[in-house]
Amino acid sequence: MRPGRQLAVLGIIFVVLYLLVFFAGGASGGWKDRLEPRLGLDLVGGTRLTLEATNTVDGRPPTSENLEEARQIIESRVNAYGVAEAEVVTEGDRNIVISLPGENRDLTDVGSAAELRFRKVLKAADGSGTIAPPPAATPNPSGSPAPSPSGGTEPEVTSSPSGGQGGMAPTPDATPTPSAPAPSPSASAAPETQTIEQQRQAVQQKVGAEAWQAANALQAPADLATDPSLAEKLAPFAELTPREVAVLPVPVQFNVPTVGCAQLDERPPASIKDENQQAVACEAGAKYLLDQAKVLGTDVSGASAVMDQTSQWVVSLDFKSGGQEKWTELTRESFNNTGQACDASALGQDGKCRVAVVLDNRIVSAPEIQGVLTGSSQITGNFTQAAASELAGNLRYGALPVTFEEQEQQNVTATLGESHLRAGLLAAGIGMLLVVIYSFFYYRLLGSVIFLSLVLSALLLFGAIVFLGRQIGFTLTLAGIAGIIVSLGVAADSFVIYFERLKDEIREGRSPRSAVPRAWTRARRTIISANAITLMSAVVLYVVSVGTVKGFAFALGLATVLDLLVVFLFRHPIMTMFARTRAFLSPRVSGLGRALPARTEQPAKPRNQRVKEA
Repeated sequence: MRPGRQLAVLGIIFVVLYLLVFFAGGASGGWKDRLEPRLGLDLVGGTRLTLEATNTVDGRPPTSENLEEARQIIESRVNAYGVAEAEVVTEGDRNIVISLPGENRDLTDVGSAAELRFRKVLKAADGSGTIAPPPAATPNPSGSPAPSPSGGTEPEVTSSPSGGQGGMAPTPDATPTPSAPAPSPSASAAPETQTIEQQRQAVQQKVGAEAWQAANALQAPADLATDPSLAEKLAPFAELTPREVAVLPVPVQFNVPTVGCAQLDERPPASIKDENQQAVACEAGAKYLLDQAKVLGTDVSGASAVMDQTSQWVVSLDFKSGGQEKWTELTRESFNNTGQACDASALGQDGKCRVAVVLDNRIVSAPEIQGVLTGSSQITGNFTQAAASELAGNLRYGALPVTFEEQEQQNVTATLGESHLRAGLLAAGIGMLLVVIYSFFYYRLLGSVIFLSLVLSALLLFGAIVFLGRQIGFTLTLAGIAGIIVSLGVAADSFVIYFERLKDEIREGRSPRSAVPRAWTRARRTIISANAITLMSAVVLYVVSVGTVKGFAFALGLATVLDLLVVFLFRHPIMTMFARTRAFLSPRVSGLGRALPARTEQPAKPRNQRVKEA
């Protein structure tokens, strides 16, 4: 055996690992910053949000299955934002609690995406909520008030056009014209008709009969320059709360200029959940009248942020088989502007209709359709990587089966977390110190092997935690520190197995130099079995657990793997080198205890049984 080769391999692993820590995986800042691991909520503080489930999309109370499905979708959405070790758990029969470590974040949108809808944009108007006359609409597409999410050019939906631009046209009744008379309250009410009717009557009394009558008489956004008296009549609508605005008829929400985006964006969740009704929503301060939802979130099979051939970030969009047919029909209507349903104010730069991607009550993107799309589509625009990833996450995980209302969002202070961190590190330090003291007391020279092995394992583990924190978002929590402490006991067991086997070999009459490889051969199987059992337990615990328990299992499994690495690449080679030294032959120095004296005194003992008998 050539122990130098194994030690060289270990050295190479160390060099590569710490090169990755300092120079790869998004490392930035000073040397100290590059050595900082990603810490969990219980160690550095963070944000905790509690969401209460109201009803399912069909108006029924949520079941445990609905809540679990929603929890999984919310967890996937949070992870898609790049948040490390977010804890998303159910609490009771209605609440979902989200905990995110690190800097404080606004988590309101995480649970607000109760409905994902694709709606054609029919008209656009000013959404400022002021009573100043809106600018005159022109056919110039560049006047459209909907910039891209990144603040650059307007987003577009592109693919390989199918070529057929006439195609199937919807029936005349499928898409009501934007200028149709305002429907009666019962026509636009949600399933809870009586409740909506009562709320509308309350709103009517609040704004007054004159304002209500003037608002319902509007056939288009009010032109205050033509009729200045409308400014005074419609002013009471500016005092309505978002919940009151949500019960207004759709034409009133769009045509009344004093109903602004500030009110529309804050409507209760699922205020526009009915895909068979027109809706009003906002993007970048513009108020859009939206068509019925022809494609739903359940029709989407996948979405991802990718770079195209021009090195620009785009969102790739895939649909299920049935959803693809509906998406193709929607893009055909939008590309051809069938029936001139899209007003000039709502057209894109190329004079084509837009399709708004609506999550709950808000528009996350309103790209222009660039062709009849029969396959995978791309939403293009001046996206950054973060904007493309966020939009892809909204598309991929937007269709929650339950609507939620935010109950409490609080920022957890890091003061208690720092105290936990100090306590955890102190416990780990004390545990390691006790192992080292006992090792030197019982094994003497061999204790240095234990000490060096633990130091090397700790350095490997620390580098791995820092690197994995950047690469896969692994977050070290208090439970993870507990897993590392437990791994110290597993490492100590492997030392005891090896050294006690070595003593047995020497007692049987072998020299230390020949006893070391024989002891390693016999102890290796036991060491591997013990570590394999610990590793399997960690894997099972990681698979079936959630939250911080998953962090405990990951830390325990990682520490166990690294301990095995040190056993094979350091402990056995260094013991082979020690066996060739004089100090290893001394019972007082080597730590082999009575094994060596028993062997050296053995020849001096009378071994002839006949002498004893005589």
